[in-house]
Amino acid sequence: MLVGLHDAEKEYLKNKHFPNYALMKISAWHKSRGDDVEWWNPLVKYDRVYSSKVFDFTPTDAYLPEDTIRGGTGYRDIPMEQKLPTEVDEMFPDYSIYPECDFAVGYLTRGCPNQCRWCIVPKKEGNIKLYRAWEDIVRTDTDKLVLMDNNILACQYGIEQLQSLIGSGYCIDLNQGMDARLVDDHVAGILSQLKWIRFIRFSCDQKSQIEPVRNAIELLGKHGVKPYRIFIYLLVTADIQDAVERVEALKGYKAVNLYAQAERNERLGIIPNKMQMEFQQRYIYSGCYRNETWNEYCSRKGFI
Repeated sequence: MLVGLHDAEKEYLKNKHFPNYALMKISAWHKSRGDDVEWWNPLVKYDRVYSSKVFDFTPTDAYLPEDTIRGGTGYRDIPMEQKLPTEVDEMFPDYSIYPECDFAVGYLTRGCPNQCRWCIVPKKEGNIKLYRAWEDIVRTDTDKLVLMDNNILACQYGIEQLQSLIGSGYCIDLNQGMDARLVDDHVAGILSQLKWIRFIRFSCDQKSQIEPVRNAIELLGKHGVKPYRIFIYLLVTADIQDAVERVEALKGYKAVNLYAQAERNERLGIIPNKMQMEFQQRYIYSGCYRNETWNEYCSRKGFI
């Protein structure tokens, strides 16, 4: 059998470097059955084609065959609860299809107990549950491990897994941002002892998270973690003033890295407006927020 794989983001976002987890598992499963697997080419006739799309703003390739097996949250006509078959999900990912990837990727837990308005994870994956042990997802050819858990601190298993990584020799990244409300002195001690690829990431998506984020920064500092090693995701809704207050509250930690993400959920008809994009792309990304307030920025740019 000849199998074609289509990574919609890899095709659309030319500088995309993050591998598609589902496609790597699908590739591994087919190869274990003796099938030939390659990246989909519209000029080639395949016995089966798989297309994965993560973001709903990524275009759908019009040349994909009608019988293409489609998956991922980017396909709005596919049930969000769709999962890989168990026998496929249990496969170790085939990293050979992404030769530029020099890290292992995976989950230790799946799901989240929170019901944040902007997040699809509870609907897609349900409440938090254990998924894998880190020993089962690391690679032997690299010491880097990128974890995609959505709320790893929300269960004791996740915390225990992180603790067991201490002294393992692996450098990790939790790329989804942890919930600072779950950081106490014990957790801060664990996080401080881990080897991080670059940052320790948290989210501050609403004003109620400001004090927990501050507390996490202070606790990590107590354990020797410098502010420049901390990275904060900031959701920017149409209520930009809400994001402004979060930025002003956190930018006093001079070296902490702030990263704005304008809210986008095309399933619900939520598209960021021009000012949200200005706030995200020019005010925060450029670092202007470090030296001036949002009002000062808007005044300088002639917006007010």
